[in-house]
Amino acid sequence: MTAAPPTAVPFFPPDLFEADRTALIALVREVGLDPEQRFILGARTAAFEELMRADLGAADVVACSSGTSALFLVLRAMDIGPGDEVIVPAFGCAPLASAVVDAGATPVFADIRPDTMTMDPDAAERLVTGRTKAVMPAHMFSVMADMPRFTELARRHGLRLPEDSAVAQGGVLRGVRAGLWGEAGVYSFVQVKTCGMPGEGGVVVTRDPALGERVRTLRNHGQHAGRRFVHHTIGVNSRFDEIQAAFQTHRYAGFPARLARRAEIAAYYTERFTPLADRGVTPPPPDPDGRCFYVYTVLADAREALAAHLAAHGVASHV
Repeated sequence: MTAAPPTAVPFFPPDLFEADRTALIALVREVGLDPEQRFILGARTAAFEELMRADLGAADVVACSSGTSALFLVLRAMDIGPGDEVIVPAFGCAPLASAVVDAGATPVFADIRPDTMTMDPDAAERLVTGRTKAVMPAHMFSVMADMPRFTELARRHGLRLPEDSAVAQGGVLRGVRAGLWGEAGVYSFVQVKTCGMPGEGGVVVTRDPALGERVRTLRNHGQHAGRRFVHHTIGVNSRFDEIQAAFQTHRYAGFPARLARRAEIAAYYTERFTPLADRGVTPPPPDPDGRCFYVYTVLADAREALAAHLAAHGVASHV
């Protein structure tokens, strides 16, 4: 029996942060020996938030412990809770529904479009009832949801519009960045995300300063910045690490180049996968508008067979 070849193309690059190894070690030492001894929500977190806020042109950017917790904080900040319904995609990551449940509301599942794998605005609109408080579209894989139509849907029905943009940092649709279409969006910094880091974390981005301030209070046990032990509301522990904040600040200038490289690779894949559509392998839509290049995903009629074929040729893949 012939042994399978070693993986030549890993799904998770083992050397993702190799170029920044020296800088990371130096930052660990810098934060650890800082006389302030502030390891969460310190000056480095504030500087990173301001760097992102200015770059995005947002009213506020609030760093928190993960993209999932960011989503929950947005829902809480919008006063979404018991008795409310939130329309979410029927296909996607667990936090789409669990964040709604954690907020005390009820997720209502809308079908997705087969070409983009994102929530179908028509399917979502059919589910609007008197209890519907929000519609929460999510960008999936490398494709942004149809945010112009969801913006209009939310306006027409008077709904809140949280945007699950956890996988879409750097994506732009019709000139508007992912995360800034809705009232508030989120990014995730888990290692394989477009602006990933060697740890857990995320941010809430918003054009609404009052909503940002509400999230800022909720992420730190209901305390206002700079005043401990006075709790204005029941919050949670969703605080950001100072080492990771310093590391993200260090790497942020290189984000556009890393994003451009992902787009280049995606275009290469699309060019070669497109002729295989009549053989059961369909790539994402080729239009670069609204692409975020988190991961590259194809639809396959014979999914397991394709995965086995790739593995036999040294290419790792995930379902």
